[in-house]
Amino acid sequence: MMNAPTASPISAFAAAAARRQRHVRSAGLALVMLWTGVFVLAVGWGAVAIGPVEIAVILAHRLGIDLGVAFSARDELILLNIRLPRAVLGALVGATLAVSGAALQGLFRNPLADPGLIGVSTGAALAAALTIVLGGGTGWLLTVIPLNYLLPVAAFAGALVATLLVYRIASRDGRTDVATMLLAGIAINAIAGAAIGLMVFISDDQQLRDLNFWMLGSLGGAGWQTMLPALPLLLLPLLALLLLSGPLNALLLGEQEAVHLGYDVERAKTLIVLLVAAGTGAAVALTGVIGFVGLVVPHLIRLMLGPDHRALLPLSAVLGGVLLLAADMLARTVVLPAELPIGILTSCVGGPFFLWLLMRRRVVQLW
Repeated sequence: MMNAPTASPISAFAAAAARRQRHVRSAGLALVMLWTGVFVLAVGWGAVAIGPVEIAVILAHRLGIDLGVAFSARDELILLNIRLPRAVLGALVGATLAVSGAALQGLFRNPLADPGLIGVSTGAALAAALTIVLGGGTGWLLTVIPLNYLLPVAAFAGALVATLLVYRIASRDGRTDVATMLLAGIAINAIAGAAIGLMVFISDDQQLRDLNFWMLGSLGGAGWQTMLPALPLLLLPLLALLLLSGPLNALLLGEQEAVHLGYDVERAKTLIVLLVAAGTGAAVALTGVIGFVGLVVPHLIRLMLGPDHRALLPLSAVLGGVLLLAADMLARTVVLPAELPIGILTSCVGGPFFLWLLMRRRVVQLW
């Protein structure tokens, strides 16, 4: 009696790869459907409820399509000028922070990495605090540039300066040491945090309220007029990071292995750090400091689908938008008629999640 032929290792590998691709496609479709539902809910949720049908009718009317369904001018004004820009900003900022976190975790080969780890968020916050307290106190610069425009510019510049400083400290002889970059980022965060504390100490009541809004994060200031000029600063780093899945996958094997695979490791590391600085700086410039999105979201995707950045980066963008939109809906409604800073909600989720990661890893060694 003849034995049944056994499958070859190559065919078994191909079957496993096919199953994984189907799993990734299914997860991606589910996340996109979740994102769509949360986005529609975000633009309709609030003191004035706007249903999905009315949202579609208003948007179609704005595009010149008459669906024959009546709607109120009040709902159109609220949807187009308040809810829609806020939801678009939340989705983009959540996506940018999540993809930046995923890229840094791949670069450092450490799931505990976060955009704030290398001083990006803190550098942006320090520049904003200096602008609010010193610029607002003297008023000389506000005669040239209004504060609403000066703050995003200052925050973006602060993020870039902090990142370049950390990168310069960690680079020697054309090579960048990742461990030194992490330690330099911790030092920059400490220095910037102390400077922000000094700004809080010398600020007056109005400046202190502005600082609290900026440090805790909010989507409340979203509007087309202030958001559209900054959209390229969010979109370009986001799209560019999505194209770096190949180098990031190679870096997971180690820098020497990535070199053997044909990648320019130093160039890839420089590009990743600069793109993360640009994207996170623009996000902080528009919404203030919103923590832990870049930590929580990539790790959740990695737990579901594994470390392949071809799936990790785009699906982190989708889930990041979902998380920030959901947090914003809670922030708008949990303490009505006031609005809770969104950074408080993300920290309430991210803090315990970070502790869980630490307990799961037991010991995290930085050297």
